[in-house]
Amino acid sequence: MDPYLAIAPDVKLGRGVKLSKFINLYGCDIGDDTRIGACVEIQKGATVGKRCKISSHTFICEGVTIEDGVFIGHGVMFTNDIYPRATTATGDLQTETDWKVEKTLVKKGASIGSGATILPNLTIGEYAIVGAGSVVTRDVAPGTIVAGNPARFMRHVTTAGDGRAGSPSRPRKLGE
Repeated sequence: MDPYLAIAPDVKLGRGVKLSKFINLYGCDIGDDTRIGACVEIQKGATVGKRCKISSHTFICEGVTIEDGVFIGHGVMFTNDIYPRATTATGDLQTETDWKVEKTLVKKGASIGSGATILPNLTIGEYAIVGAGSVVTRDVAPGTIVAGNPARFMRHVTTAGDGRAGSPSRPRKLGE
C-alpha cells in the first residue's frame, strides 16, 4: 500500500480510478474512471460519480453527491452544516448525534471553479458552471453560469462550436 494514501477499507473505488498522493478517503463511493488530485479528502457518505475530475486540495464532506462527468477545481470546499458549533448547550464537545448532515447535489456535467465554497442544502444543476472563488448559497439552475459572493447568475451556457454540450458561449464581437 502506498504510504501517501489513506484509503479506508470501506471505500468503494470503481474501475480505472486514478489517485494522486496525500489523499484521505473513508466511507465514500468513487465511480469508474474518476481522477482525484493530491491533498483531497472525501468523507463517509459522500458519492462521486463516473468520469469526474476532483482537483487538488478539495474537501468533499458527508452528505455530498456528485453525479457523472463533474469537474471540481482546486481547493473547492463543500459544507454540510447550516449552524456549525463546536460544543453543545451544556459546553460538551459535539458528536455526530448532536447535529444533522445537510445534503448537497452536484448534477451531471457541472463544473465548479477553483476556490469555490458550496454551502449545504442546494443543488448545482446539470452542466452549470460555478466561477472560481464563488460562494454558492442557493440552487444553481441547469445550464447557467454563476459567480461572485454570493454567487449570482451571469449568463446561460450554450453548446459551443466544437459541439460539446455545456461549454460557455464565445464572446460576441462588436457588430454581431
